[in-house]
Amino acid sequence: MPHESSPIGLHTTMFIPAIAGQGSDKQRRKWLPLCESYRIVGTYAQTEVGHGTFVRGLETTATYDPQTEQFIINSPTLTSTKWWPGNLGKTTNHAVVLAQLYTGGKCHGIHAFIVQHRDMETHQPLPGVEVGDIGPKFGYEAVDNGFLRYHNVRIPRDNMLMRYSEVTKDGRYIRKANEKLTYGTMVFVRSAIVSTAAKNLGEACTIAIRYSAVRRQSEMKPGEPEPQVLDYQTQQHKLFPLLATSYAYWFAGRSMRETYLDIQGQIMAGDFKRLPELHALSAGLKAMSTWATNEGIETCRLSCGGHGYSHASGLPKIYVDATPACTYEGENTVMMLQTARYLMKACGQAAQGNELPGFVAYLNQKGVDRCMIGDDLSLVSLVSAYQHRARRLIGKAALQMKAHMERGQPQEVAWNLASVQLVHCAKAHVQCYVLKNFVDSIEQYGHHEDVARVLTQLCQLFAVDGILNNAGDFLQGGFMSYDQLDNMTAKLLDLLAAIRPNAVALVDAFDFSDHLLQSVLGRYDGNVYENMLEWAKSSPLNDTQVHDSYYQYMQPFLKEMHKSKL
Repeated sequence: MPHESSPIGLHTTMFIPAIAGQGSDKQRRKWLPLCESYRIVGTYAQTEVGHGTFVRGLETTATYDPQTEQFIINSPTLTSTKWWPGNLGKTTNHAVVLAQLYTGGKCHGIHAFIVQHRDMETHQPLPGVEVGDIGPKFGYEAVDNGFLRYHNVRIPRDNMLMRYSEVTKDGRYIRKANEKLTYGTMVFVRSAIVSTAAKNLGEACTIAIRYSAVRRQSEMKPGEPEPQVLDYQTQQHKLFPLLATSYAYWFAGRSMRETYLDIQGQIMAGDFKRLPELHALSAGLKAMSTWATNEGIETCRLSCGGHGYSHASGLPKIYVDATPACTYEGENTVMMLQTARYLMKACGQAAQGNELPGFVAYLNQKGVDRCMIGDDLSLVSLVSAYQHRARRLIGKAALQMKAHMERGQPQEVAWNLASVQLVHCAKAHVQCYVLKNFVDSIEQYGHHEDVARVLTQLCQLFAVDGILNNAGDFLQGGFMSYDQLDNMTAKLLDLLAAIRPNAVALVDAFDFSDHLLQSVLGRYDGNVYENMLEWAKSSPLNDTQVHDSYYQYMQPFLKEMHKSKL
């Protein structure tokens, strides 16, 4: 099944990259051939029962013993049990384990270690290791997410990944490189999550829009044929903004990945100027894209009516596979607060007159006091409005923080008291980036006039829908008038009508095969009803006309009920 994850997926996506990125030259020469030849199969063990996103709070320990030149890996508490790593339960035999490093009685924080947990011949757990599957989940049925506990398991000193820091034979701790280098890996992983979220939302939109073009319902005018459901404005209002959102985040994920690759050379050379902004932006984009996808897939399911509830639609499977992204690789609210922390620093620098780098440079600009969006919905004016909103909300959150601190609150308490506003301003910043990036991406298609025109309509719809969903932000301070807001509603309805003729072509452009979608409703050929009946007939319950359960339970029950009536 296309939507089933590989039982060794973490080996290639996390285990090997962790060794390649954090191992020394010597370690890469030793371990990577073993990994790539599948002589060992590994996973990535970070999350614990008691801690996930807060990595510094992990409780697993790695204590160095200089007498034996070994690390002692231990799970000192119940909450230190590793929990959730994919493919850990029954498949893998090694793991990159994140643990608190202790040497000479001092803790040096979280470091990564290669730890074997199953025998290479028998596949039985090694002495001192408890490992197993965590049980059924909301989705990802093919993945054996596992638990893992260590009881003073010893590993060689060289099993600590030592590209950025090391422990010498006599137990001295040496930091060899800037720890910010590890941020680069996070950025790359999050860019992949954003792109995957956009793909998942695009799949759901493809199914819902294709089916809405096939399905006919009710009478728009008495006596006339039933219209396609996609011709109803309410259906367009449900689906077309989601279509625009999937395009917007697809462009955003691609842009973030390309930017990371562009600056990778600078990072490796020790130039980290652009990394903090990219790290903060990747956190916010990860959160916003997965939230939008999680909500959007459900809207697509509902827009398919009762048939959307059937597995034949393909939508339930897409939903259960997409929704974990809201919590894995960082819980989304925490991700937004990471973005907000960077924005507060940038806001402070801008207030001091310092020029800001990259996308946050808009915080240096005064901007306009009144909304300049006209009937033409120029992309420049839409971006300007989003920048005004983000700039104002960031400044407002910073003032709120300052007010709490002036009343005597410590900074960390002030941060918590202003956290709702901090998340709100971070959302505004990310939405502003996504819109600006969408606009910039359209310029790449300037030589295709028709493509650029349709993409511009999608971009405008994305922007206008965002304004209407956050109307209070744009009205505050008199930036936008109520008449302008009413005009936004009228323009949104115009855009729905303009996009309607190209809606099916826009989802076809994703080029998702029927094999990938696994959806009767979203078939490319539109033959929905014939294949829905065939899909139903293929159910195992239809292998026999009378199921065994009828003779075992139903027939005796009916006979007994008949006797009691007599």
